[in-house]
Amino acid sequence: MSDAIRIGLPFMKMHGLGNDFVVVDARARSVELPVTLVRAIADRRRGVGFDQLAVITVGQADAHLVFYNSDGSESAACGNATRCIARYLMDETGKTDLTLTTARGTLRACDAGAGLTSVNMGRPQLDWRDIPLAHEVDTLALPIDGAPVATGMGNPHCTFFVEDADEIDLAARGAAIETHALFPERTNVQFASLMGPDHVRLRVWERGAGITLASGSSSCAVAVAAVRRGLTGREVRIDLDGGTLDIAWRDDGVWMTGPTMHVADGQLTPEFMKAVT
Repeated sequence: MSDAIRIGLPFMKMHGLGNDFVVVDARARSVELPVTLVRAIADRRRGVGFDQLAVITVGQADAHLVFYNSDGSESAACGNATRCIARYLMDETGKTDLTLTTARGTLRACDAGAGLTSVNMGRPQLDWRDIPLAHEVDTLALPIDGAPVATGMGNPHCTFFVEDADEIDLAARGAAIETHALFPERTNVQFASLMGPDHVRLRVWERGAGITLASGSSSCAVAVAAVRRGLTGREVRIDLDGGTLDIAWRDDGVWMTGPTMHVADGQLTPEFMKAVT
């Protein structure tokens, strides 16, 4: 961290459908990110601002990714950030197919054409122990008002199917469910409405981040929940506040496809680093 304080810390700003990220490329040098620094960078008035921060490191495959929420906590998965970084690495290397490792496991990413990027987020976790939940319950109908569905995608998800997702007080409901006692590691919260055959409207409260315009892992979890409830087929269009993702639950995992954007490159100044670490 002493080098970063002395010379600053380069970063990239990216987003997937408005779900925004600060990305630090740590393949050439190690980077320490204490909670105080992550929170300071996340501050949208005094720092840079992000929903998640991602770090690219050298891995046994094409790269290894580590994710942090805006409150400084780590997350095992972040689907939109994975897609953004995959696109960056494809542009860098000329490859159209990548293997990335994360705390969630090994993920495959590929160029889907037309500027879109696909990532296989792995097989969903459906057993209460794996999500995880505090005790054994039916994951298809949790004992919570509204009987939501619980799904693990490397991080926990709680999906409510409602008549109109836009009528939900997302800030109040999301915050309350995130810390429900049934979820020992807290949870991402989704409110989803059926719009038509294999078409879902989705709003998201992210664990450790709050309301977000989009969430890849949440979209995957909602598609899985919809299939399990018999509401859709295995290929689902998800309309989020920031745009649309296409989700396909296949034998090898849950594939997510959508656009990405590399917005800018920047550098945290030595003055900023010194002040917040």
